[in-house]
Amino acid sequence: MADFTTETITRTVHRWLISAAEPWGAAAAEIGKTWAAAERAYRQHHDIPQDQALHDDALRFHTRDDQIVIEYITETPTN
Repeated sequence: MADFTTETITRTVHRWLISAAEPWGAAAAEIGKTWAAAERAYRQHHDIPQDQALHDDALRFHTRDDQIVIEYITETPTN
């Protein structure tokens, strides 16, 4: 008889989308406000105090044709 277990994980991607349409791109202030909002959500989700540094890859930044995307991913066991 095989000796194993299984697990199912639900992955949730949390994203903030910043308009960066040409020819002007995204304003620095909008990037800063969005970054701060994403960081607050990440801290709240993981119960990280404001005075504690986040690890370097807590938030990820991606580009799309006309957007900058800030995201983090959470995983939750479902069984």
